[in-house]
Amino acid sequence: MNLPYRITLEKRLDTPRIVLWLVPVVSILIALAFGAIVLAFAGANPLEAYGQILTGAFGSLTAWLDGQFYAVSETVVRTVPLILTGLAVAVAFRMRFWNIGAEGQLVFGGVFAAWVALFLPGVIPGIPQTPWVYLPLMALAAVAGGAIWALIPAFLKAYLEVDEIITTIMLNFVAILTYQYLFTGPWKDPEGQGFPGSALFPEFTWLPRLTGRVTLGLVLALAAAVVVWLVFDHTKLGYEIALMGENPEAARYAGVNRASIIIVVMVLSGGLAGLAGFTETAGISHRLQQGLAIGNGFTGIIVAWVAKLRPGWIVVVAFLLSALFVGGDQLQISMGLPASIGAFFQGMILLFILGGDVFTRYRVKITRRPAAVAVEV
Repeated sequence: MNLPYRITLEKRLDTPRIVLWLVPVVSILIALAFGAIVLAFAGANPLEAYGQILTGAFGSLTAWLDGQFYAVSETVVRTVPLILTGLAVAVAFRMRFWNIGAEGQLVFGGVFAAWVALFLPGVIPGIPQTPWVYLPLMALAAVAGGAIWALIPAFLKAYLEVDEIITTIMLNFVAILTYQYLFTGPWKDPEGQGFPGSALFPEFTWLPRLTGRVTLGLVLALAAAVVVWLVFDHTKLGYEIALMGENPEAARYAGVNRASIIIVVMVLSGGLAGLAGFTETAGISHRLQQGLAIGNGFTGIIVAWVAKLRPGWIVVVAFLLSALFVGGDQLQISMGLPASIGAFFQGMILLFILGGDVFTRYRVKITRRPAAVAVEV
């Protein structure tokens, strides 16, 4: 059947600012509408379910009036590693280096930080056992751990042209299995009554708490976002990263050393992911144990992509996705829905945003088909 109109996509020469803002908002609204349909099929009242998500993530008005901010505190706790892994991914993706290994780099950051906390105290005489000495040492060790793990795929890509997607994905599993071996084997707490996990860190290696379970890691994550923004928008390195990502040939003619920039970018990317491991071990668990590798590195990819690799928006998107996770747990408790409901909404929102992104680059063009000409014989 020939329709009288033809619908095509035409590449935009310039995208209006209102389109850049409107498309993600509409995409999220459509995703929530689709989610409501799925919830209805699951036998839940969509409005009640969304209300439970908001209550689980931010608390109720009654709780706020009583000065209870536990729900918001948990959402912020979940936000911190997502900000750092989102920034880590954004740094690499801006150069079109597809770093899928933030999870492994986070884990190695946690392992290096744990080594400092568990084995360094008392080794070097004269070092004061205070937070202001050991916390910077642990942070630096975590950054180094993440960076070292990121350098492996960086060197393979820079000098041997090995596909970074394959190497970073595979190294995730190596890192996770290594850290599991450590806390169930040589680093296992001998006084842990057989439970897997390292010994508890000394208290002077714990990140100070700001409120509830929110630690100084939040300040580190926000400071990292500011630093990445400054690098992206106000430094020569940021310009070279963007140029290498947009046009490698132009970057080469401009004198940018491809191998060097890959190494620098992955040191930054891995270091940020490693810092996330530090905030988790020193701020939340206070030991090396199961629970460090829960997918924050993979979720960071979604955070960075939805935020379009912009540091400021990474903070916002990380907070909103964290609210979805924490609120999703509330759905499981109060309405008996599956525990994976938060991940379902996360994947659905990403799908619709990626689909909507087409309309920021292309416009819909509707044209009338030419009328058929009748020929008499």
